[in-house]
Amino acid sequence: MSRSPRSSRLSKSDFEQLSEFRYQIRRFERFSENAAREAGLTPLQYLALLHIKGYPGRDWVSVGELAERLQAQHHGVVALVGRCEELGLVMRTPSSEDRRVVEVRLTADGEAMLVKLAAMHRAELRSLQGTFFIPNLPDGDA
Repeated sequence: MSRSPRSSRLSKSDFEQLSEFRYQIRRFERFSENAAREAGLTPLQYLALLHIKGYPGRDWVSVGELAERLQAQHHGVVALVGRCEELGLVMRTPSSEDRRVVEVRLTADGEAMLVKLAAMHRAELRSLQGTFFIPNLPDGDA
């Protein structure tokens, strides 16, 4: 197996830093998954609530926008929103501006659940402060 020019410019330290970065991301993901499950949600339901509340500039998202944020298929997100709606976490309403768009908003229960979980996530992120290090890459490797 031949070495590519790009990989030959990376040092052992570069690989260690990349490995550590991925490890810390996965640790945070695992924390998040467990916190959501302990609260009675799936990890994807928690992320849906987070992306609805965190969508820039407004307090609702379309299913398409949520699918993009979740990096998921549109039809899967329709089903996810339906499950969240059954749990009383979100509500769907037709857009007053474009009848083709359905606006997905948090309910009071969804907001309360999100606030609880988001506080736990912020505390976990604070515990990781200074852990993430992005290695410097030589020019042209971006």
